Amino acid sequence: MKKIYTVCLLLAAVIFSPQSALAETILRISLQLPIKHHLGQNLLNFKNEIERESDGDLKIEIYPSAQLYVDKEVPQAVSSGAIEMGVASVTRFAGTIPAVDIFYVPFMFPGPDKVRKATAPGSPVRGPLDEAILKTGARPLWWQAFGGAILLSKGTPIKRPEDMVGKKVRVFGKTIGEFVKAAGGAPTLMSGSKQFLAYQRGTVDAGTTGLTAIPSRKLHQVMDYVTLTYHADIEFVVLINEKVWRSLSGKQQAIINKAARRVEKELRNKMDRVEKEALEFARSNMTVVSISNDDLVSWKKATSSVVDTYIRNAGPLGKQLVEAAGNL
Repeated sequence: MKKIYTVCLLLAAVIFSPQSALAETILRISLQLPIKHHLGQNLLNFKNEIERESDGDLKIEIYPSAQLYVDKEVPQAVSSGAIEMGVASVTRFAGTIPAVDIFYVPFMFPGPDKVRKATAPGSPVRGPLDEAILKTGARPLWWQAFGGAILLSKGTPIKRPEDMVGKKVRVFGKTIGEFVKAAGGAPTLMSGSKQFLAYQRGTVDAGTTGLTAIPSRKLHQVMDYVTLTYHADIEFVVLINEKVWRSLSGKQQAIINKAARRVEKELRNKMDRVEKEALEFARSNMTVVSISNDDLVSWKKATSSVVDTYIRNAGPLGKQLVEAAGNL
């Protein structure tokens, strides 16, 4: 009887100890890209820091390659609480916040310096967008740099706007679609995870994506040419459900904010190297087409109407952001 009583006391001590009374908080993150992509590696860095700094109190589970949700479903999944966290292209908020497409207005942010200023936390471009996204029930934690937008094609290269005429082109947002239409093509909206099969089956003739998607999604296996237009800046945002965020302790929020700021800065600082590596991969597996200054002028002229279309769709906030971008 004494042995049984002793065992019961030990079990009670374990069950009601302060450590076991605190259940770990699990935060699941939906990612549409493979974990080996630089956005996936960025999330892994975040996960490692969070779990280390919280002594296991916070646990991060990453679900890559659109296992749970495709890109277009992520904002609603996070804002509704169907999943705690998610990563989506900022253009996925265009249905409720048309102004987010400022980054997809052709040639609005030429060069990495202007991109860095526009995407800095609290900048006159990013700040208002973060505030607008928060009102949907999804809190932006940090932005992930994806890289410049390029064109992919099969059979023949796309060098000038007239080469786009009559082609069905995969796009990832409404304003990118306007860019394609202005050049004479027919846009087809499609999640990044569906690109490979669309190119393989000939559902579309060409596509616009980021340079870094070529190796991670193996697009070199189904497309022949890469045209370095760099016509837009592709940005992703890491979100957390606002109710989940408010349920966390102040200490937990501080740990998450600190890690988010660190991994955001780290990724932004290494994007030059990441894109150079992706370009080297493309040169080894595809034909890379650079555009001349004259060709660039032609692209800008052919697609200049898109900024007016954007402002018309985005309203006062869109006009504010265009002015802010011009003042950077």
